[in-house]
Amino acid sequence: MITEKSELLTTPIIAGFYPDPTICRAGNAYYLANSSFEYAPGVPIHRSTDLVTWTPVGNALHRPSQLDVRIAPASTGVYAPTLRHHANKFWLVTTNVLEHHRGQLIVTADDPAGPWSDPVHVHGAIGIDPDLVWDDDGVCHLTWASNLPGIASMPIDPATGTALGPPRLLWQGTGLAHPEGPHLYRRDGWWYLVLAEGGTERGHTVTVARATSLAGPWEAAPTNPILTHRSTTHSVQNTGHADLVELADGSWAVVYLGVRPRGRTPMFHVNGRETFIAGVKWIDGWPVVDEERFSPAPPDHSFVDRFDAAELHHRWVSPNVFPDTFTRLERGRLVLTAPAEGDPKPVLSTRARDPEWTAEARLDMSAGVGRFLVRIDDSHWYGLTADAETVTAAVVIGPARTTVAQVPLRGRATLRISVREPVAVSPMPVHEPDLVELAVVADDGTPEVLGTFDGRYLSTEVAGGFTGRTFGVEPVAGEVAVHHISYRSLA
Repeated sequence: MITEKSELLTTPIIAGFYPDPTICRAGNAYYLANSSFEYAPGVPIHRSTDLVTWTPVGNALHRPSQLDVRIAPASTGVYAPTLRHHANKFWLVTTNVLEHHRGQLIVTADDPAGPWSDPVHVHGAIGIDPDLVWDDDGVCHLTWASNLPGIASMPIDPATGTALGPPRLLWQGTGLAHPEGPHLYRRDGWWYLVLAEGGTERGHTVTVARATSLAGPWEAAPTNPILTHRSTTHSVQNTGHADLVELADGSWAVVYLGVRPRGRTPMFHVNGRETFIAGVKWIDGWPVVDEERFSPAPPDHSFVDRFDAAELHHRWVSPNVFPDTFTRLERGRLVLTAPAEGDPKPVLSTRARDPEWTAEARLDMSAGVGRFLVRIDDSHWYGLTADAETVTAAVVIGPARTTVAQVPLRGRATLRISVREPVAVSPMPVHEPDLVELAVVADDGTPEVLGTFDGRYLSTEVAGGFTGRTFGVEPVAGEVAVHHISYRSLA
């Protein structure tokens, strides 16, 4: 458990909106998956050989036959997955809450980079946060936060989704709110059940119990919670939703989510729930978290995408629809088509990854209207909307929409969004977590700033939900051509 004076791990291994991490090992490589909510494609997957440097390899739910989030409101859709490697195959189980009546869905792949199979559903397993584990006899057990209510488990055939027995309730936690995120592990003759408790906000914790049989009785760890930053001044908060992995050398590690709130109380986190890592020692038969074991360095998330490859990079996602349904690559540029009346609003989006960053989009609006924006959802965004003649800066905070500036334009435009930490001018910390600047950049590189805005209104504490900031281009009307989008880490 963390103490007030400790300030150990503060750098995520996967920064930005990558919550609910799950990890597995295959040989000497490690694979990590995260939840994706209303965005498509869904469930991003990363690979590592050292546990601190991670490379994206794709998305598990990468086509419409696997994922339908067309009517998903913000922060619904795909909830926490579990990724496992068993019998030379990768297994991923998750929940699409839009189809929760169908039960948990399972997809498989020989390679985490894909392709992944179409899903099978475990009918009757209603709830969220599913987990898969195989016992000593090779029987697969599905465990989930059920609507019974409680943490439930039952044997299944994972290839078909068929239940092989009735569900049973397992340990229900220490009594804190929202016991969820269950993961079962088999070690030295014991079953270990790791839970998230306290909710995914400031009271988030990781707890564990063990039993010699899934039928129980379950014994809670004497040191519960084994991980939490609640009621501390640690710069990483909301820590929880953990998944353990045994490493190639026989040691263990744990990945978990956390946030990096800034500003004055109640403090605001803007880039969503991120993925962190710590070591695990086994002491007297219990997992003990060692936050000093790993020291990841902040990576450089900068990129320039000129859209000259054969297909879109897997960093690009969109709320509710797959990017390839409204984009096409054409003569070294990407053309975005606005939706028909009544269809979901597409936004070619990627996750904001850093506390400070700047991004630019070079657009051609000769055949339509486009918007370069940073957003949490449709009701919380700051952006620049351009047509063939003007660029308009606007902020949207819930039901309030304000146009703050408008400047003339001819032809193409380079639109810029910059996010910077505010500078304190008194001994008291600044209230806002960051400042968001909207600007138009002339061909000679000179920016014309249209406005600078308080970033707290694009935070989870204001907008609510489970995601984080993304930025990108929305086709508002007609067709918009994107010549390039760049992102540069400033911190």
